[in-house]
Amino acid sequence: MAESRVPNLKDVAREAGVHVATASRALSDDQSHLVSDATKARVVAIAEGLGYRTNAVAQSLRRGRTGTIGVVVADLANSFVVSLLRGIEHEARTGTYTPLVAETHDDPAILRSVVTRLLRNQVDCIILSAAQVDDEDFVADLERRVPVVLAVRGFSSSAQSGIERRHLEVLPDDFVGARVAVDHLLSLGHRRIAQIPGTFQISSFVERARGFEEALREHPEAADVSTGAHAPDSNVEEGRRQAEMLLRQPPDRRPTAIFAHNDLMAIGAIDAIRAARLRCPEDISVVGYNDAPLVDHLNPPLTTVRMPGFELGRRSARIAFDLLEGVRPTEVRQTLDPEFIERGSTTAYSP
Repeated sequence: MAESRVPNLKDVAREAGVHVATASRALSDDQSHLVSDATKARVVAIAEGLGYRTNAVAQSLRRGRTGTIGVVVADLANSFVVSLLRGIEHEARTGTYTPLVAETHDDPAILRSVVTRLLRNQVDCIILSAAQVDDEDFVADLERRVPVVLAVRGFSSSAQSGIERRHLEVLPDDFVGARVAVDHLLSLGHRRIAQIPGTFQISSFVERARGFEEALREHPEAADVSTGAHAPDSNVEEGRRQAEMLLRQPPDRRPTAIFAHNDLMAIGAIDAIRAARLRCPEDISVVGYNDAPLVDHLNPPLTTVRMPGFELGRRSARIAFDLLEGVRPTEVRQTLDPEFIERGSTTAYSP
């Protein structure tokens, strides 16, 4: 055999004295049980001696799979997304799948574009953490083409509107997380509390607003002094702008505590408090959400709600891999409890 030619399966079969189909089965993880141990050992030894390598692409096509999963996220710059991806990668490492990651920048048009590209690359399934509320029909159609697992963001509006959908979802319990945050402020004696809510196009913010409102409903002695405005972008600048509107209210309407729907907006709120020559937490306490890296090093360190990003990613991937093996979870929706982290940006109300 010429040294310049790469050995193929026919070479292995000829040297082993078996049919090409037998050689193929002996070298296949899925079909090696169909040949005797002696034949398998002989074929494997000859393949190694010849330097033959199985064609993974050809094998995947025969199985009808590519061994890849699509992972669609909204913002790769978001530290929470990094934690989510690590959870997915950790679970994928124990199996035979490779994640292909795409980013949408929270643009519905880009979401559809990246999903189309992933389908063209024949991904075996998709883990979607960038869906917005208005994307439900699109996702329902996608589920008819490939297995889909919704991570972090879901469609809680379906149940409320009476729509019967059976999306597979792995979500943080944002409703509970918000309630815990507000209950903490109430326990400190705060009675004028405002939220800085994110866009209601994202289910996470919808659930956090619901939790905020429910906690205050149970305490009629407390007042919701929010402006009613929603932040179109959940960043520091928008948190600062929203907080500035809150601080323009008369002193008897001004909040003594603010619950921001994420840490970036909480940081913006603290900036606005300082710019107004007020102090956090002595004048206004602030709670964020997510527990982003370094928020414990702020001045003051940020009280926040920690989301289990790694575990959300790991469970989403596990469900996706089970689906590919024909195993559907008994629970359509799995929710993970967040963890409240008390730090220095909240304190007892002092009139």
